[in-house]
Amino acid sequence: MIGRKQVLLVLLLVPFFIFAASEEEHSSGFIEFLGKTVNFIVLIGALIYFLSKPLRIMLEKRAAEIKHSMKEAEGSRKEAEERLKEMKKRLSGLEDEIARIKRAAEIDGQKEKERIQKLARQEADKIKLFARQEIEMHTNASIKELREYTAELATKLAQERIMKKLTPETQSSLLDKSIEKLEKLHEKSYSSKEIHSGAS
Repeated sequence: MIGRKQVLLVLLLVPFFIFAASEEEHSSGFIEFLGKTVNFIVLIGALIYFLSKPLRIMLEKRAAEIKHSMKEAEGSRKEAEERLKEMKKRLSGLEDEIARIKRAAEIDGQKEKERIQKLARQEADKIKLFARQEIEMHTNASIKELREYTAELATKLAQERIMKKLTPETQSSLLDKSIEKLEKLHEKSYSSKEIHSGAS
């Protein structure tokens, strides 16, 4: 099989032979142009022939890298979409949790408010009861003190009146009546003792 170097050598020599042959026969500008064109075409052909395989390998490698990068990018995109879905789901769950906590806080706040109001009512009732008892106690003490003062005053007034009306004769008469009553009581108690002793 013919090697690349041999093919390249043939391609490089062909324009030289064509150009040399054309120099001997004609010396026109057309032949010169034709030689340069053939030379250029041969050069391009040689470059394509020798560089096509490394260029193809490089392009295939680059295409494989791009394909690999695209796969990685697609995987990253899918992963990012999954993460986004998960974050949205978590965010939705978080919003639900926040709403639940808010509702629970409102309920707890209402309960605490009702409890405080109940305690305040109970405390107010206790204060009212204590005040009522305190008033009643002071009222009763004042009434008792007033009664005692009235009784004392009435006694003094009665004594003063009696002392004004009581004469020595009236005193003697009252004393005699009191002695008679005591004697009668004594006789009754003595007679009742005799009856009891006789019955026994």
